[in-house]
Amino acid sequence: MECIRGLYNIHPRDRGAVATIGNFDGFHEGHRQLIAQLRARAAECGAPTLVILFEPQPPEYFQGAKAQTRLMRLSAKLRAFRKAGVDRVLALRFDARLAALSAEAFVDQVMVGALGVRGLVIGDDFRFGAGRRGDFAMLAARGREHGFFVESTPTFSDGSARISSTRLRAALAQGDMREAARLIGAPYAYTGRVVSGDARGRQLGFPTANVLMPEPPPLAGVFAVMVAVQGGGEYPGIANVGRRPTVGGGRVLLEAHLLDFQGDLYGRRLDVRFLERLRAERKFPSLAALQAQIEQDREAAQRFFAIRGLEAL
Repeated sequence: MECIRGLYNIHPRDRGAVATIGNFDGFHEGHRQLIAQLRARAAECGAPTLVILFEPQPPEYFQGAKAQTRLMRLSAKLRAFRKAGVDRVLALRFDARLAALSAEAFVDQVMVGALGVRGLVIGDDFRFGAGRRGDFAMLAARGREHGFFVESTPTFSDGSARISSTRLRAALAQGDMREAARLIGAPYAYTGRVVSGDARGRQLGFPTANVLMPEPPPLAGVFAVMVAVQGGGEYPGIANVGRRPTVGGGRVLLEAHLLDFQGDLYGRRLDVRFLERLRAERKFPSLAALQAQIEQDREAAQRFFAIRGLEAL
């Protein structure tokens, strides 16, 4: 899969794709079904598939610190697109110039001028351009004028409600990891590199690998997790996501304790899959009380993995 960063990196070979546009935050089952529809239409045209997204995401640009925390980093999105069979991703920088671009100018300059798209597959509630004045009807009319098709996607649901990033975000906030896994089609995962910490976990007998998390995090508490380590190996473990109030707090961290691992993880990338929320994070009256609770968390995680038929010694 090719990742194109910015319009200035588009080459003649990148023209003529069937495209879609969106944030794809969380990359859930609705997104997978949209990509499947995109691939089917592209195959009919003998054209490559193209996903267009924006960095930062438009709500992050307009709302700043008040914007909702994203559910996945760009690097994780790109891995999801690659796995889903997307041919190309165009990441456009969302800045003042792009925010001020009218819907008509966006179609003329980007979709037609730079990309020469064969078609678009988007939701019929899609809005774009300055003031969000562009809509599906406008795109369809522009497509007829410039010779590309515009196809709407159906509402993707699981039989009870629409599958959406909003619904996924709510499940994560509530610690309902099984609902989140149903919406995604796999356990929710967060990927990052291990950074140095204060070694507090090692002092308590539970060494942790620390990964920076966004503020606020998309989920919080203590979880049973599976951790895939860069360079090989997958291990059951416990992860705490939060501020560590018992030891003075600080910025939000994901602290993963691998139940069956010996070695140094500093600087390596971890893919942490959240399977079950064990409890909320809370402040304990002493380090001894915290240590006792961590031991209980370890036992709870081992019982969880034993029920699933996994070894977690």
